[in-house]
Amino acid sequence: MVNTGTSGSAASAIFGRESELARIGSLLDAVQGEGSHVLVLTGEPGAGKSTLIEWAAEQGSARGLHTLHVRGSEGESGLALAGLHQLLRPLLAGLDELPERQRAALRSAFALDSEEGEEAPADPLHLCVGVVTLITEAAARQPLLLVVDDIQWLDHGSLDILAFVARRLDGEAAVMLLASREASVPGRFDRDFPHLVAGPLARADAGLLLDAQPAPPTGRARAQVLQEATGNPLALIELSRAVAKGTGHLGAAQTLPLTRRLEDLFAAELPDLPQDTRTALLLVAAAGTTQLADILRAASGRDMIAALLPAERAGLLRIDGGQVLLRHPLVRSAVYQAAAFAERREAHLALAVAFEAEPDRRAWHLAAATTGQDDTVADALAASAERARSRGGYAAAVAALERAAELTSDPELRARRLLAAAKSGLHAGHPQWVGELTTRIDGLTQDPVAQAEAKYLGGWALGLTLRHQEALTALMSVGESMADVAPPLAVTALGTAATFAYYTGDPFYGDELLRIGDLIDEEGDLTDRAWIQAAVRPHGNRRQALDLFHRALTVASPDSLSELTMLGGAAWVLDETDEAARLLGRTMDLLRRAGTAGANATVAQALAFAHCESGAWTAALATTEDAYWMATEAGADNVTFSSLILQATLGAFRGDYEAACARAQDALRGVDLRKVRNLPARYHYALGMAKTVEGDHEGAYAELRNTFTHDYQPTPVHYHASVYYLADLAAAAVRAGRIDDARTVLEATQRTLGDDLSPRVHTIVRRAAALVSETDEAAEQHFRSALADPAGGRWPFEHALAQLDFGEWLRRRRRSAEARRLLSAALETFRRLGARPWADRATAELRAAGASVPQGSEPAAKADLTPQELQITELAAQGLTNRDIASRLYLSPRTVGYHLHKIFPKLGVKSRAQLRDALSEVTGESGHAD
Repeated sequence: MVNTGTSGSAASAIFGRESELARIGSLLDAVQGEGSHVLVLTGEPGAGKSTLIEWAAEQGSARGLHTLHVRGSEGESGLALAGLHQLLRPLLAGLDELPERQRAALRSAFALDSEEGEEAPADPLHLCVGVVTLITEAAARQPLLLVVDDIQWLDHGSLDILAFVARRLDGEAAVMLLASREASVPGRFDRDFPHLVAGPLARADAGLLLDAQPAPPTGRARAQVLQEATGNPLALIELSRAVAKGTGHLGAAQTLPLTRRLEDLFAAELPDLPQDTRTALLLVAAAGTTQLADILRAASGRDMIAALLPAERAGLLRIDGGQVLLRHPLVRSAVYQAAAFAERREAHLALAVAFEAEPDRRAWHLAAATTGQDDTVADALAASAERARSRGGYAAAVAALERAAELTSDPELRARRLLAAAKSGLHAGHPQWVGELTTRIDGLTQDPVAQAEAKYLGGWALGLTLRHQEALTALMSVGESMADVAPPLAVTALGTAATFAYYTGDPFYGDELLRIGDLIDEEGDLTDRAWIQAAVRPHGNRRQALDLFHRALTVASPDSLSELTMLGGAAWVLDETDEAARLLGRTMDLLRRAGTAGANATVAQALAFAHCESGAWTAALATTEDAYWMATEAGADNVTFSSLILQATLGAFRGDYEAACARAQDALRGVDLRKVRNLPARYHYALGMAKTVEGDHEGAYAELRNTFTHDYQPTPVHYHASVYYLADLAAAAVRAGRIDDARTVLEATQRTLGDDLSPRVHTIVRRAAALVSETDEAAEQHFRSALADPAGGRWPFEHALAQLDFGEWLRRRRRSAEARRLLSAALETFRRLGARPWADRATAELRAAGASVPQGSEPAAKADLTPQELQITELAAQGLTNRDIASRLYLSPRTVGYHLHKIFPKLGVKSRAQLRDALSEVTGESGHAD
């Protein structure tokens, strides 16, 4: 969230501040109605307060408000009433209309017409009342917005009078918006007025803000920027610019360059500190730890406490509970960047000695102190990477191996280490980083298998950034060339290619994958083969794919990320939804336990689909939001867009038409629909369901019809996803009068499916057939077939839709007793899921069938918690600390605290002990989301 310098309104450059904008909008509404007329906006430096102020001014102007603006200045903080004069200057022409004593007080205060030496002191009460009168009289002519930025730097006199005015605005056509640094809110505004905190941006929004920059950082630099900025909008923008001005690859040992603006913002006090303090600060910055004992051990007997005292007084850090806590991570960067290399080297060597018993830390400090290639240090880093990888710390392993490669003198060994880094990067889910690593292998090795491995990893990176055709070309080339030379690598490449073949939805690639697979004599990895079969033939050859899946499941390791991911994906595609949720949930647990992100984006998105289909919508939304921020952080565009579409779909299911449409439109912005079929099919489905909710049946049918081709013999746009939309297409056709067209689509699709259908697809096809049947006898037969298999209840929403349609059909034929049973069951499911539009429809049908319908609870979004807030609430209710929650959700403890600060008032609680009961009221369950 911050104006990026592009043209257009401030709002066009704001990310992740929806709740803040809504709250400011409510303040502006108070000009005409009820509500607080004062709001204090707080946040750390660079949080984007000024951008929100600018947005408020734009909105005020659009609503016909006259905006008066003042910005505090350190240089004028000692000038009495300087701020007040700046604010009121446009109104001073109306002084003559004030009562005499108020007019005189204001003229005296601002020295407007007194001769030198004859100025009488202004009476404080008349001055305050005069300012109130001046403002309220102006507001009576035209509503006012009083904007006060940087109030921490206003002079005391102005603050006193503004506080006096603020307490007297209720009932007037004037509102006041003030902004201050969070730690410096003046006492007059600290407690008496409502506060709005502009906290750190959520990780997804931080990623989107980076993407909006003219030259967004990629790969390792992107991860570093996101880590260093910790959600600070200005830091994200400035670091992005600094990286863009640099040249070439950002090596593993390099720190991010800071712009002068960031140095002034986060470490302006640094040049004025004593040399001993700056040396001590450098040791803290280089240490990579907050433990005071570690830093003292490296200080070689120096009095670090005394040396750091001036920095503590300057607010750069604080020492508390045995820790040295810097004000912001960018203070560390500023201190480190300001030092000469010789000084940094000395600090790292001292720290290497201090960490003699900790080989991982020692290796990194020795690496930072090297002046060239050093095979001994490279070996130490490679060993550190192996330890990290064995613990599941793949992101740490990538960084260590990349740096080890840079320090390695032998080209072949350097290539192997870069390959190992790229493999860990695959598991960490950083496609851009992997892409950078693989390009640096060129020319280092003549080994054809190593070259093929690099091509395979590069293909994976291309695929996750929506370059599917390039990815498939590379991956299938590896599969074919390695079929005899390295069969396991060939099968792995084909398994990865199957993922991108699925995204494209082009049957050509499926045929090619099966052809190349037949060239490989060895059976290879069963999990890859199971995934290939499932991905390219999910409906037409389900029995064979299921058999292969179950065989792979019996031999798979319960702790193998790659096997669990492949099998979880295969289970999901084959409608083994419960098994998919179990396998993918296990994968997520392993990744979380390791404290590494990345592959979580792909895994989390697949898990979100499984949750959605099994009726765990709250969990689905929370998981897809997780997938979204991970994907934006890593640059995994596939997941970014897919997550937005699933969010749109869930919004439609729950009746939020506007949010569903907005999310859907965001999803495909900038995507070339000609090169991918999966996303457009899901996009049209989301919009179709949203239009169904809105009652636009013609529009709904048009959107759902776009999930199938418009040929003489229609086929699914996507060979897997489109099939699940057949019944909703038929339901829309009934209401839009397009039954004949829908029947054509159904019949053509059935010819491609065959008889080997999952219980889920069977329910969908039979429901569609019932809705477009030409006779009552056929319709009833299809409805009963759709609901005959109890396994259909594993997909509760689709099962309930079939019950609702059949119940409606029976009621219209005056078979109300039969209808009531089905409609009651459907209503219970819709209420449990929070599918409000369908619950309303079932309720109306039940009443029309002569049943009395008890008022149902609506637990879905009572407290208006976001998915991330709900996750934090659930974990806090279980007794986890902020630090524990931060570790689970890949947030900082400070961000967790910020969210809890917003959650408590939403739930109406004052302590963590009350969260469990409050949570049970929100979710409608005993302290757990669905």
